[in-house]
Amino acid sequence: MHPALTTPLLDLLGSKYPIVQTGMGWVAGPKLVSATCNAGAFGIIASATMTYDELVVAIAETKKRTTAPFGVNMRADADDIMDRLKLLVAEGIPVASFAQAPKKDLIEYLHDHGVKVMPSIGAKRHAEKVMEWGVDAILVQGGEGGGHTGSVPTSLLLPEVVDVVGGRVPVVAAGGYFDGRGLVAALAYGASGIAMGTRFLLTSDSAVPMEVKKQYLGTAVTGTVVTTKVDGAPHRVIRTKLVDQMDGASAITAVPKAIANAAKFRKYTGLSWIQMAKEGLDMKKRMDMPWAEVIMAGNTPILTKATLVDGELDAGILPTGQVVGVIDDLPSAAEVVNRIIAEAETTLDRLAGRNPGS
Repeated sequence: MHPALTTPLLDLLGSKYPIVQTGMGWVAGPKLVSATCNAGAFGIIASATMTYDELVVAIAETKKRTTAPFGVNMRADADDIMDRLKLLVAEGIPVASFAQAPKKDLIEYLHDHGVKVMPSIGAKRHAEKVMEWGVDAILVQGGEGGGHTGSVPTSLLLPEVVDVVGGRVPVVAAGGYFDGRGLVAALAYGASGIAMGTRFLLTSDSAVPMEVKKQYLGTAVTGTVVTTKVDGAPHRVIRTKLVDQMDGASAITAVPKAIANAAKFRKYTGLSWIQMAKEGLDMKKRMDMPWAEVIMAGNTPILTKATLVDGELDAGILPTGQVVGVIDDLPSAAEVVNRIIAEAETTLDRLAGRNPGS
């Protein structure tokens, strides 16, 4: 492997290549994670959408499929977070990743038990804060990324974060990556590797139904949108009839449309009107969100599952990175990893003048 690809991230993760498969809810399960790890990259189980018992089973199944190290992604504000952290310690999981940075006491607990901490951040100020707390690596996602994301593109956010970190811990770049050229570009900015979600979702090892994958593959670069109308936070998703309807609603029509959608999708959520009302009131109190967004936020996790797991395209919630528009195939996770490394090496040789004809 080209020396430039041997970065500090490899020692931290225990992987062969500086490529991370992100913990995508409903997508990053044992099959995809183990396939990624067996290919030499680093896979992360998405436990935020799992119960504790489901996480126990997922870790055990992943261990049956691979002997390589892998990580687990969690929500720091989960009610049972300490039980989950104790499970990671007991199972010897080397890296805990977080979509929302954990507080210092949780980081200290993990460090005391030999677990590395890698939070995801989307702003320079977030990088400054987590560095104060003593994290071991930072995954920085630019605005091109899927799911909850910020507005600053990776090409601007990444160098800002790299400068803040100053080489003290590895920085992993996410948002817009899918090939070896992108890996080299991230390294040039000072990152130690890249993380990808959509590229790994669109592999044969991903459990996402084929009909859903076809909708992803048919989406153009301009076919995504970042909207707060889905669940109250900036969220990049594929433009669907539901998303366009919610995103284009006025202050007057937003609530009636949200209620109509809630009624339509109750078959997916399984919640009664009373249960939905209780959850909505609690969310309204905690987050001070507009009612239309409260109504949709309560449904969003289940609607995402209905789409990504059950193939119910009418549910209409398809988180994705903007990179979806340049992906047109469904290789295996191993093929993706090998392709990226080969292209990165070719690119590095070309830049060094060793392969001028390429």
